[in-house]
Order: sequence, then structure tokens, then C-alpha cells
Amino acid sequence: MEKSSRIKGAESVLNLEPNSSIAIGYHALFGSHDDLVLLEIDEKLLPDILHERVALRGQLDEDSVLCTQSKTYAIKFVGNSNSPFLIPPSGQFALCENSQDFDGEINDFAPVIKVAPGNMELVEVAPKLDRLKLLLSENPYSYEDVLEMDFMEDVEKNKARLYNWDDLVERVQASDEELRNGLCALSAVEIDGFWRIVDEKYMDMILRMLLHNSVLNDWSLDALNEDDVVSVLVSDGFPDKLACHCLHVYGSKVDGDAGRSCVWRLDESRVCVHFARQILSTGKKKMETFMAEWLQRIPGRMQASFNMLEGEVLTEKLGVETWVYSFSVSSLPLTPAERFNMLFRERSKWEWKDLQPYIRDLQVPGLSSEGLLLKYTRRTQPTLDAEPVFSSR
Repeated sequence: MEKSSRIKGAESVLNLEPNSSIAIGYHALFGSHDDLVLLEIDEKLLPDILHERVALRGQLDEDSVLCTQSKTYAIKFVGNSNSPFLIPPSGQFALCENSQDFDGEINDFAPVIKVAPGNMELVEVAPKLDRLKLLLSENPYSYEDVLEMDFMEDVEKNKARLYNWDDLVERVQASDEELRNGLCALSAVEIDGFWRIVDEKYMDMILRMLLHNSVLNDWSLDALNEDDVVSVLVSDGFPDKLACHCLHVYGSKVDGDAGRSCVWRLDESRVCVHFARQILSTGKKKMETFMAEWLQRIPGRMQASFNMLEGEVLTEKLGVETWVYSFSVSSLPLTPAERFNMLFRERSKWEWKDLQPYIRDLQVPGLSSEGLLLKYTRRTQPTLDAEPVFSSR
């Protein structure tokens, strides 16, 4: 029998019959082989791996993550207490018998090419969307961008601080689906191939003009024709992309078939929250003063309620007066540790009714809201019927 016929690959071990055996020995190429690493995956991820629907993402100064189309996984190396042998399949390497390991009586053996000290495992994690917010906040789209369209040199200069989809995929550790959801949460819009967030003052200009035109043209805020709205706003000097974006940010589509103009309804809560933010952008105000100004600014056909401002404002008692000030959940970090640190810097103690709006958006795989509270807070409750109070752990 030829020596090569005695040497078997990994399949001979995998298909080994019960009560049978095969010799294991060192391959002539046995060594460190740092290019071979074991990856342990859940069976549900196997189709994505085999069909190459995954990607490694991360900058040079970051630990890489593995992303499927919809989820993000941290990659962790786990050491093994045992010694897993890696046996290549037949034909993978030139199989040359190491004569020092075997005597002539052994018929078949499987050669070990590497001993794995450990393996990589995947742990689902939240996407790092704080970086997305940071990148897009570098250069928000404003009225000045519209003016610069006449000066191409300035436009080209600003492109150095703009990011298209591929740029964001390269820089943000998130799956494609998570990245799209993150862009939506930031009310970002794609303009000339680059993703931008729009300056709040500019959005305020567009919204005010839309509301002004609704009065002039007797438009119902519950049935705004997209073509009419965009056409009028464009005639007022706003780009059509931004006119349409205004409807997306402050409204919801109620009708629109192929070949027909879409119909939009302005969302009462979003519009009212916008004007509350504008009022409080200059600082805290007495509750009575704020409410009077707020009710004056919102469209007459809308009803404002202070409950709309959960997660947007906080109140404090100074003597006999109540003051209100801006503290928006959208300005807080998305990582739980940083979020709770900032919350407890703002207040040392939180009642649940005040705290809940500021943590309900936190999504940590494998950890519920109760788990987050146990990990990052201390709960005290003087009596059974008292509201629980949370402080820093």
C-alpha cells in the first residue's frame, strides 16, 4: 500500500464508525499557522456566513465587529482548556507522512496541522450609533448650504466633511438595517449623495412657511397634498428635497398610490415638541411663561399637552415657582453606562415617572429594562405605596 493512501483527512474522523478507531499524528507542516482561526457560530447565522452575507467592520483603533444584514456581533477570543486538533480535509495540503510519528504497522492515520489554543465567538451587541450622530453633526445642512450652491468652490470644500452611504458603512459599527434605522432616528436626509442632518433653525424656517402657506391656501393639516406643498415651498426658495423632508419629519403619510400625489397629515405631537424646543433653546423659563408662549406659537388647529414633552423637558421647584428647561433624550449617549452617568449628573435621584422616558429607547441585546436598572441604579422605596426612587449605583 502506498504511504499517501494511509493518510486520511478530516472527513475520515468525522465519519468514523462506532467502535472503530483511527490514528492521529502530526502533519509534516504542523506549526503555529496563525492564519487559521476557529469561529464558533450559532446555527441560525450559518446561512449568512456560508452565503457571504456578513462583513467585518471597524476602524484601525477599534475592535472589529461582525455584521449581518440586521445585527451586530462583537468578536471575542475564548481560550480552550482542552487542545482542539485541526485536521485538514483531504487534498487541502500536500500530505506528507512524518516517518518519526508512525511505525509500519499503522494502516491509516489523520494528520494534525495545528492545535487551536482557543476560538472566536460572536456576542450580539448594540450598534455604535453615537458615532453616526457625531459624524453627521460635524456639518449639518443649513440655509448657508443653499446660498453656497452658487459657489461651487465652497461646495467642493465642504464635501470633505460629508459622508455618503459607503463612508458611513466604513466608519460606523452597525449592520445595514441598524444604520438605516439610525439615520431615520436622526431625521437624516440624503442630499446630493451625502447623508445630512438638517439644522433645527432651518427646519424651523421650512415648517413655519408650510404652516403660513396652509393658512393662505386653506390647506387642512390633516390632508396636505405633497405636490402642492412642495411646489409652494420651492417657490418660496426652499429646495424640493428639503420641502419633502419637512413632511417626513413632522408628518405621516395617509394616502398615496402609484401615479398619484401623496397626502400627508401633520403630527400634532411632533409639531408641538418642535416649538417647545425652540422656546426653551434660550434657557429655562417659568412654567406659566413657557405654557403661554407655547400655546401661542402652535397652530390654532392643534392641541398642546405637557405630556407631549416627556423625554424633552424637566421641571424643578425654586421656592414656590416651577421652572421648565430643555433636557432632550435625543441629546444623550446611546451606550447605557454613559447614558446613566449623564442622567445622574443632571439629577442625583430620579422618580420612575421622570426616569422612564430617558431610558426606554436603550436597546441592549440580552438585557431588559429591569436588567439595566439593576446594573446601573440603586432603587429605594421608603414605603410600599411610595414611588420608587433611583440613584447611581
